[in-house]
Amino acid sequence: MRAWRVHDLGDPVEVLRFDTVPPPRPGPGQITIDVAACALNFADSLLCRGTYQERPELPFTPGLEVCGTVVDAPTGTDLAPGTRVIALPTLPHGGLAERTVAARADVFTVPDTIDDVTAAALPVTYQTGWFGLYHRARLEPGETVLVHAGSGGVGSAAIQLARARGARVLATAGGPRKVELCRDLGADLAIDYLTDDFVAITNELTDGRGADVIYDSVGGDTFDRSRRCIAFEGRIVVVGFAGGRIADAPTNHLLVKNYGVLGLHWGRYRALRPDLVLACHQDLMRLHVEGLIAPLIGGLRPLSEAPAALAELAGRATVGKIVLVP
Repeated sequence: MRAWRVHDLGDPVEVLRFDTVPPPRPGPGQITIDVAACALNFADSLLCRGTYQERPELPFTPGLEVCGTVVDAPTGTDLAPGTRVIALPTLPHGGLAERTVAARADVFTVPDTIDDVTAAALPVTYQTGWFGLYHRARLEPGETVLVHAGSGGVGSAAIQLARARGARVLATAGGPRKVELCRDLGADLAIDYLTDDFVAITNELTDGRGADVIYDSVGGDTFDRSRRCIAFEGRIVVVGFAGGRIADAPTNHLLVKNYGVLGLHWGRYRALRPDLVLACHQDLMRLHVEGLIAPLIGGLRPLSEAPAALAELAGRATVGKIVLVP
């Protein structure tokens, strides 16, 4: 089979090789899956560079979320060959390949109402948003949410999930096209951070109170400025550091304004609370059936173009999710 593999850490364009390799052998309790679609994430670029939280041994195949068909499952599991599933592959055998493997707890059945490309784009960003907004921030209807980088995969999912919970949604994005996409996704107001001050606008729209929840996947200066427009007893959810700098949270400022900074490492729930991950998946399926969420697919590319697609994603030249198909 063909699989993209990282042999040395570095820029994805330079270190990924499209190898011909034997199909992966499943470990104890793992499901073997033929990949129909694999969605890209910013974390795939970090994996290639060796700067992600998880560091698989070399060589490895990136790709954190797929939709596909069960080829083989251990005796006693409830998944039969031929079952369509969403899966979170077990590294080093990621989803940028024609076949992958995943632990049973990381495999979820998918209804026929959801096509392969849409299904592949759901788990990482929407489960991250569900855990960040619903579980960690305890978002309530009527609250105001500020979503940073709203036109990207993480941000676009958060906009839809916040709307589904009945919140008022403000979103930031860079440039007119991305701002318009945020509006199309359901943001009540989209702010072009290249030309406008999101701090001043957020405070003005909330009569000086600030946002109840700020969903931050950017970090750095964006986090620093977000502290100036968080409400009393508000919650800043730290999802990532796409801006490149890890910000500090001055505890004296937290004390004075009585707000919380909540870390979110969604992957930890897979290991520690698989029951909650399953509940999240089931809720996301319901929200999709009800038409409240639908992944923004920014591009559909062949698997052979994975390095170029990752370069575009890392360079912020994309919107929504990029999905690769064999």
